[in-house]
Amino acid sequence: MTEKHRGHWLILFLLALAQFMVVLDSSIVNVALPALQHSFHLSATSLQWIVTAYTLAFGGFLLLGGRAADLYGRRKMFLAGVTLFSLASLLDGLATNGTMLIALRAVQGLAGAFMSPAALSIVLITYREGHERNIALSIWGAVAAGGAAVGVLLGGILTQYLGWRYNFFINVPIGLAVLLGAWKIVPKHESEEKNNQLDLLGAVSVTSALMLLVYGLVEAPTRGWTAHSTIGFLAAALIAFAVFVVNELKVKRPLVPFSIFKIRNITGANLTQMPIAAALFAIFYFTSIYVQEILGYSPIRTGLGFLPVPIVIAIAATNAPKLIKKVGYKRVLMVSPWVIALGMYMLGHVPVRGSYFTHVMPGLIVMGLGAGFTFVSTTIAATSGVPGHEAGLASGLINTAQQVGGALGLAILSGVAAASTSRFLQPLAAHGVDQQVKAAALVHGFHTAYYIAACFAIGAAMVATFVIKQKAGASASGEATAAAL
Repeated sequence: MTEKHRGHWLILFLLALAQFMVVLDSSIVNVALPALQHSFHLSATSLQWIVTAYTLAFGGFLLLGGRAADLYGRRKMFLAGVTLFSLASLLDGLATNGTMLIALRAVQGLAGAFMSPAALSIVLITYREGHERNIALSIWGAVAAGGAAVGVLLGGILTQYLGWRYNFFINVPIGLAVLLGAWKIVPKHESEEKNNQLDLLGAVSVTSALMLLVYGLVEAPTRGWTAHSTIGFLAAALIAFAVFVVNELKVKRPLVPFSIFKIRNITGANLTQMPIAAALFAIFYFTSIYVQEILGYSPIRTGLGFLPVPIVIAIAATNAPKLIKKVGYKRVLMVSPWVIALGMYMLGHVPVRGSYFTHVMPGLIVMGLGAGFTFVSTTIAATSGVPGHEAGLASGLINTAQQVGGALGLAILSGVAAASTSRFLQPLAAHGVDQQVKAAALVHGFHTAYYIAACFAIGAAMVATFVIKQKAGASASGEATAAAL
């Protein structure tokens, strides 16, 4: 391996490590929520905001973060994002009350929204399109898909043995290592745009639209889908988005040039990513509750129960480039979401008196296998053929699709599961309901959510089949690149 290639793979390691922190922090805090509630005497609503504040800021600012990387320099935005993320993590761990922690979680999300698309855009311009980039994106995809599952395990270990504050402190040494390493070896990426004037109205309107949408979706299961507040937030999101669209069509230098959607695979890959994220984010949530509430697992045991997922995802993701080189990413995307759907269908049969090894682990393994191939192929499809000056925007778009899809899926499926549970209990309420019946009702709601999540995955397969196009000559390009490695 040449010195140049060694440097490239070290850059990828640092960028993937930064992305791992971003994904990890979306789930690592979940297991620590009971400890946080006890420490700060938080209400259920305040407790939810520890998760929501991060999700809201991250999802809302992703497009702005991606475009800022194109306009002001990718390395500059990446280093700024890592610095802010690490500092916010340190202060999170030192928080003295719930309000302070919630505010700092929002700052973490903001930093992640600038760090993540900048990192992915650096990957895109560091590796030439073809087999070399596909290998890099396979590692990136494994990190993105497996980070959430690792977060559940790591969060359980840290919370039980060191305390909840270490869920945040762990980011500090990692962030410092990434910062120093990137400062030394990541080359400067100055703006590829001749004019770096930011479309301020576009930035404000799309950020507002995304934040209002994510907030409305996250709160809908609690407040009710027909509640005035829910309708108000979703209507405000629609109005803000309409302002954004009108502005982008009129302004000379738009935040999101709509011409990027003429690249058919960008549209197809983002439309594929959304239902996949909607299904997977929700399934991690429901399975975690099932394992703890129904099977009675401790936080650490629950985390260990999810360990097969990142392992299988890593195996699938690292083998994805070989398969993609042979058959193309379109064919992989036509099949792999069906594998995810099969895993969810298997999980849809978990019983009240179930066994982890018999009823949970097989479905998680099958789901992880499909997820590994899907995330890599979707990322490749979403970034192939993208001009260098729009790499950050393409990165922001695919990250936004994942984040909004995850929020949408969790909101919809949480509501569906709750409604299904209520319907199960309604005819039995007059006769009294014991714990066994409540458990059966809860599991019944999970079954409904699992089946609908499987339908989301099948929908993603349909989008991939009819919208995504395999780039002509991709295989030949991949073989030529492979030979050069």
